[in-house]
Amino acid sequence: MLTNRVTQLLGVEIPIVQAPMGWIARSALASAVSNAGAMGIIETSSGELDIIREEIAKMKDLTDRPFGVNIAQAFVADPSAIVDFVIAQGVRFVTTSAGSPTRHTGQLKDAGLTVFHVVPSLAAAEKAVDAGVDGLIVEGGEGGGFKSPRPVSTMVLLPAVTSAFDLPVIAAGGFLDGKTMAAALALGAEGVQLGTAMVACAESPVHEAWKEAIVAAGETDTVFLNAHTSPALRALRTKRTSALEFDHETNAMGAFGSVRDVYFGGDLEAGIALSGEIAGRISSVRPVADIIGDCAAECEQRLRELSTSYLS
Repeated sequence: MLTNRVTQLLGVEIPIVQAPMGWIARSALASAVSNAGAMGIIETSSGELDIIREEIAKMKDLTDRPFGVNIAQAFVADPSAIVDFVIAQGVRFVTTSAGSPTRHTGQLKDAGLTVFHVVPSLAAAEKAVDAGVDGLIVEGGEGGGFKSPRPVSTMVLLPAVTSAFDLPVIAAGGFLDGKTMAAALALGAEGVQLGTAMVACAESPVHEAWKEAIVAAGETDTVFLNAHTSPALRALRTKRTSALEFDHETNAMGAFGSVRDVYFGGDLEAGIALSGEIAGRISSVRPVADIIGDCAAECEQRLRELSTSYLS
């Protein structure tokens, strides 16, 4: 029932894409997503390209399903070289983010890749469409990770973009289950991206303390940092991030701390643990296949219920 332009372009059964979280979106997680019928993504924002090459090779052993790679332009040492790198790996689907869509879209498409660009505003969407992308990932400000310092909620941004352009759209920021996925489809999207839900899943490589903090979080337990500069960040509320919340002089990127101590050591005060507001609705650590399967099934059920309730 959920067949649409996103499933057809990406070659997946379920129009769900896993967010490309740095150091997290590697083969163990991405292969589980692809094997569940959705689109697993390998990150490059960590800049560890030798490891990323190994992770892509592992993907080809762990799954025979489609998967993609993200190019986060602002976080790689040589964005031009990363494009050649991705093309050389034989990847067919790429998401680009944290930079201009005009920079690499042509080169990627000339190599036969399908390209979706992440956009935080209507103006950014227009620029990406003009650059010739195949689709858009429209990311609202409630999502976790790196953000525009002028965030727009998904409820406002998504219909603004889908009303303006006739391209396949994947909605990001605030999605977890079938109800939220059905809402995205109602607003014109043809798929959703899951980020925080994937950080807290069973196959995620992060420390259990981070997963438990997400499960324990309420809907107000994230903070928006760096509104005075770029990139802004949305992260879990801790003593460290609360101290930065209204600090309009310190660049939170400079206070990011130790990635490895946070991500893999479980010390959430050693740095910044990125998270979206949807953490407030995550109640347990679950396997990827259950998250994706239940999301798709509940979405279909919700659409049928709405049709019966309002169109009978």
